[in-house]
Amino acid sequence: MSANSHSRVLVVDDEPPILRALGTNLRARDYTVDLAATGEEALALAAHHRPDAVILDLGLPGISGIEVVEGLRGWSAVPIIILSARGAEHDKVAALDAGADDYVTKPFGMDELLARLRAALRRNAPAPESALVETDDFTVDLAAKKVRGAAGEVRLTPTEWGLVEVLVRNAGRLVSQRQLLQDVWGPQYGEETNYLRVHMAHIRRKLEPVPSQPRYFLTEPGMGYRFEGART
Repeated sequence: MSANSHSRVLVVDDEPPILRALGTNLRARDYTVDLAATGEEALALAAHHRPDAVILDLGLPGISGIEVVEGLRGWSAVPIIILSARGAEHDKVAALDAGADDYVTKPFGMDELLARLRAALRRNAPAPESALVETDDFTVDLAAKKVRGAAGEVRLTPTEWGLVEVLVRNAGRLVSQRQLLQDVWGPQYGEETNYLRVHMAHIRRKLEPVPSQPRYFLTEPGMGYRFEGART
Protein backbone atom coordinates (compact mmCIF):
# COMPACT_ATOMS: atom_id res chain seq x y z
CA MET A 1 0.00 0.00 0.00
CA SER A 2 1.41 3.40 -0.91
CA ALA A 3 1.91 6.07 1.73
CA ASN A 4 -1.00 8.13 0.41
CA SER A 5 -3.59 5.32 0.12
CA HIS A 6 -6.74 6.61 1.81
CA SER A 7 -4.71 9.34 3.58
CA ARG A 8 -6.47 12.59 4.52
CA VAL A 9 -4.37 15.76 4.56
CA LEU A 10 -5.40 19.05 6.16
CA VAL A 11 -3.78 22.08 4.45
CA VAL A 12 -3.83 25.38 6.36
CA ASP A 13 -2.72 28.60 4.63
CA ASP A 14 -4.21 32.08 4.31
CA GLU A 15 -2.88 32.56 0.74
CA PRO A 16 -5.60 31.33 -1.66
CA PRO A 17 -3.16 30.53 -4.54
CA ILE A 18 -1.07 28.26 -2.31
CA LEU A 19 -4.19 26.64 -0.87
CA ARG A 20 -5.53 25.93 -4.36
CA ALA A 21 -2.19 24.66 -5.67
CA LEU A 22 -1.68 22.28 -2.78
CA GLY A 23 -5.26 21.05 -2.96
CA THR A 24 -4.96 20.35 -6.69
CA ASN A 25 -1.58 18.60 -6.41
CA LEU A 26 -2.59 16.45 -3.45
CA ARG A 27 -5.93 15.39 -4.95
CA ALA A 28 -4.14 14.49 -8.20
CA ARG A 29 -2.11 12.02 -6.12
CA ASP A 30 -5.21 10.45 -4.54
CA TYR A 31 -5.10 12.19 -1.19
CA THR A 32 -8.32 13.31 0.46
CA VAL A 33 -7.82 17.01 1.19
CA ASP A 34 -9.37 19.49 3.61
CA LEU A 35 -8.50 23.18 3.18
CA ALA A 36 -8.52 25.86 5.88
CA ALA A 37 -7.59 29.55 5.69
CA THR A 38 -7.54 30.20 9.46
CA GLY A 39 -6.28 28.44 12.55
CA GLU A 40 -9.74 28.29 14.04
CA GLU A 41 -11.11 26.59 10.93
CA ALA A 42 -8.14 24.19 10.93
CA LEU A 43 -8.74 23.02 14.49
CA ALA A 44 -12.45 22.51 13.81
CA LEU A 45 -11.74 20.48 10.64
CA ALA A 46 -9.07 18.41 12.41
CA ALA A 47 -11.43 17.53 15.25
CA HIS A 48 -14.18 16.54 12.83
CA HIS A 49 -12.18 14.68 10.16
CA ARG A 50 -9.05 13.47 12.04
CA PRO A 51 -6.46 14.00 9.27
CA ASP A 52 -3.50 11.69 8.72
CA ALA A 53 -1.18 14.67 8.21
CA VAL A 54 -1.30 18.47 8.46
CA ILE A 55 0.53 21.02 6.26
CA LEU A 56 0.44 24.29 8.18
CA ASP A 57 1.45 27.91 7.57
CA LEU A 58 2.66 29.84 10.63
CA GLY A 59 1.44 33.31 9.65
CA LEU A 60 -2.33 33.01 9.95
CA PRO A 61 -5.06 35.54 10.76
CA GLY A 62 -6.55 35.00 14.20
CA ILE A 63 -4.74 32.33 16.17
CA SER A 64 -1.21 31.63 14.99
CA GLY A 65 0.23 28.51 13.42
CA ILE A 66 2.11 27.80 16.65
CA GLU A 67 -1.18 27.89 18.55
CA VAL A 68 -2.67 25.48 16.01
CA VAL A 69 0.24 23.08 16.62
CA GLU A 70 -0.27 23.34 20.38
CA GLY A 71 -4.01 22.83 19.99
CA LEU A 72 -3.53 19.70 17.89
CA ARG A 73 -0.90 18.30 20.22
CA GLY A 74 -3.39 18.51 23.08
CA TRP A 75 -5.14 15.44 21.67
CA SER A 76 -3.42 14.18 18.51
CA ALA A 77 -0.07 12.80 17.34
CA VAL A 78 -0.85 13.61 13.68
CA PRO A 79 2.30 14.51 11.65
CA ILE A 80 2.53 18.30 11.19
CA ILE A 81 4.66 19.84 8.43
CA ILE A 82 5.18 23.58 8.74
CA LEU A 83 5.15 25.48 5.45
CA SER A 84 6.23 29.06 6.12
CA ALA A 85 7.99 32.10 4.69
CA ARG A 86 9.65 32.48 8.07
CA GLY A 87 13.07 30.94 7.57
CA ALA A 88 14.79 32.20 10.72
CA GLU A 89 16.19 29.53 13.00
CA HIS A 90 14.24 30.73 16.03
CA ASP A 91 10.97 30.34 14.10
CA LYS A 92 11.87 26.77 13.16
CA VAL A 93 12.91 25.95 16.73
CA ALA A 94 9.68 27.41 18.14
CA ALA A 95 7.55 25.37 15.73
CA LEU A 96 9.45 22.13 16.39
CA ASP A 97 9.38 22.70 20.15
CA ALA A 98 5.60 23.21 19.96
CA GLY A 99 5.28 19.76 18.40
CA ALA A 100 5.71 20.13 14.63
CA ASP A 101 7.49 17.26 12.84
CA ASP A 102 9.05 19.02 9.85
CA TYR A 103 9.62 22.52 8.44
CA VAL A 104 9.65 23.64 4.80
CA THR A 105 10.47 27.24 3.90
CA LYS A 106 8.58 29.19 1.22
CA PRO A 107 9.15 29.38 -1.71
CA PHE A 108 9.14 25.62 -1.86
CA GLY A 109 9.41 22.87 -4.44
CA MET A 110 6.23 20.81 -4.74
CA ASP A 111 8.16 17.57 -5.26
CA GLU A 112 10.18 18.10 -2.08
CA LEU A 113 7.07 18.91 -0.04
CA LEU A 114 5.29 15.81 -1.34
CA ALA A 115 8.34 13.66 -0.53
CA ARG A 116 8.38 15.02 3.02
CA LEU A 117 4.66 14.33 3.32
CA ARG A 118 5.13 10.72 2.19
CA ALA A 119 7.97 10.28 4.69
CA ALA A 120 5.84 11.70 7.52
CA LEU A 121 2.98 9.34 6.67
CA ARG A 122 5.33 6.33 6.57
CA ARG A 123 6.76 7.21 9.98
CA ASN A 124 3.27 7.52 11.40
CA ALA A 125 1.89 4.31 9.87
CA PRO A 126 0.29 2.18 12.62
CA ALA A 127 2.01 -0.96 13.77
CA PRO A 128 0.19 -4.22 13.05
CA GLU A 129 -2.76 -4.34 15.39
CA SER A 130 -2.97 -7.09 17.98
CA ALA A 131 -6.37 -8.74 18.24
CA LEU A 132 -5.99 -9.03 22.04
CA VAL A 133 -5.79 -5.93 24.22
CA GLU A 134 -5.05 -6.75 27.85
CA THR A 135 -5.46 -4.68 31.01
CA ASP A 136 -5.01 -5.63 34.64
CA ASP A 137 -8.76 -6.29 34.96
CA PHE A 138 -10.03 -7.51 31.59
CA THR A 139 -9.02 -8.55 28.07
CA VAL A 140 -10.63 -7.24 24.89
CA ASP A 141 -10.62 -9.69 21.96
CA LEU A 142 -11.17 -7.52 18.88
CA ALA A 143 -11.35 -10.51 16.54
CA ALA A 144 -13.94 -12.44 18.55
CA LYS A 145 -15.72 -9.24 19.66
CA LYS A 146 -15.66 -10.35 23.31
CA VAL A 147 -14.44 -9.05 26.64
CA ARG A 148 -13.24 -11.38 29.39
CA GLY A 149 -12.79 -10.47 33.04
CA ALA A 150 -11.53 -12.46 36.01
CA ALA A 151 -14.89 -14.23 36.30
CA GLY A 152 -15.22 -15.04 32.60
CA GLU A 153 -16.89 -13.38 29.65
CA VAL A 154 -18.42 -9.96 30.30
CA ARG A 155 -21.69 -9.61 28.43
CA LEU A 156 -21.93 -6.34 26.54
CA THR A 157 -24.81 -5.14 24.39
CA PRO A 158 -24.01 -4.50 20.71
CA THR A 159 -23.96 -0.75 21.40
CA GLU A 160 -21.67 -1.15 24.40
CA TRP A 161 -19.33 -3.34 22.35
CA GLY A 162 -19.33 -0.76 19.55
CA LEU A 163 -18.18 1.96 21.95
CA VAL A 164 -15.55 -0.28 23.56
CA GLU A 165 -14.21 -1.33 20.16
CA VAL A 166 -13.82 2.22 18.84
CA LEU A 167 -12.10 3.40 22.02
CA VAL A 168 -9.78 0.39 22.30
CA ARG A 169 -8.76 0.65 18.64
CA ASN A 170 -7.81 4.28 19.36
CA ALA A 171 -6.07 3.51 22.68
CA GLY A 172 -4.44 6.56 24.21
CA ARG A 173 -6.16 8.98 21.81
CA LEU A 174 -9.09 11.26 22.48
CA VAL A 175 -12.12 10.16 20.45
CA SER A 176 -14.60 12.99 20.03
CA GLN A 177 -18.23 12.64 21.04
CA ARG A 178 -19.29 13.22 17.44
CA GLN A 179 -16.99 10.49 16.12
CA LEU A 180 -18.24 7.98 18.67
CA LEU A 181 -21.87 8.76 17.88
CA GLN A 182 -21.33 8.49 14.12
CA ASP A 183 -19.17 5.36 14.33
CA VAL A 184 -21.58 3.49 16.62
CA TRP A 185 -25.04 4.91 15.83
CA GLY A 186 -24.54 6.18 12.29
CA PRO A 187 -23.67 9.30 10.25
CA GLN A 188 -26.96 11.03 11.02
CA TYR A 189 -25.99 11.29 14.70
CA GLY A 190 -23.63 13.80 16.27
CA GLU A 191 -25.37 15.79 19.00
CA GLU A 192 -26.94 13.07 21.17
CA THR A 193 -24.26 13.16 23.88
CA ASN A 194 -26.76 11.85 26.44
CA TYR A 195 -26.60 8.49 24.62
CA LEU A 196 -22.88 8.37 25.32
CA ARG A 197 -23.24 9.24 29.00
CA VAL A 198 -25.77 6.47 29.58
CA HIS A 199 -23.87 3.73 27.72
CA MET A 200 -20.46 4.72 29.08
CA ALA A 201 -21.92 4.46 32.59
CA HIS A 202 -23.07 0.90 31.78
CA ILE A 203 -19.63 0.01 30.40
CA ARG A 204 -17.89 1.33 33.50
CA ARG A 205 -20.20 -0.65 35.78
CA LYS A 206 -19.27 -3.82 33.88
CA LEU A 207 -15.54 -3.26 33.38
CA GLU A 208 -14.13 -0.70 35.80
CA PRO A 209 -12.96 -1.88 39.26
CA VAL A 210 -14.40 1.36 40.71
CA PRO A 211 -16.98 2.71 38.24
CA SER A 212 -17.15 6.12 39.91
CA GLN A 213 -13.37 6.49 39.53
CA PRO A 214 -12.69 5.14 36.04
CA ARG A 215 -9.23 3.86 35.29
CA TYR A 216 -9.68 2.70 31.70
CA PHE A 217 -12.56 4.59 30.07
CA LEU A 218 -11.84 8.24 30.74
CA THR A 219 -13.98 11.29 30.02
CA GLU A 220 -12.55 14.50 28.58
CA PRO A 221 -15.37 16.88 29.61
CA GLY A 222 -17.13 18.46 26.66
CA MET A 223 -14.78 16.78 24.19
CA GLY A 224 -14.98 13.00 24.19
CA TYR A 225 -13.57 9.81 25.70
CA ARG A 226 -10.24 7.98 25.83
CA PHE A 227 -9.20 4.41 26.59
CA GLU A 228 -6.07 4.04 28.74
CA GLY A 229 -4.39 1.27 30.69
CA ALA A 230 -3.60 -1.38 28.08
CA ARG A 231 -0.54 -3.46 28.85
CA THR A 232 2.38 -2.98 26.48
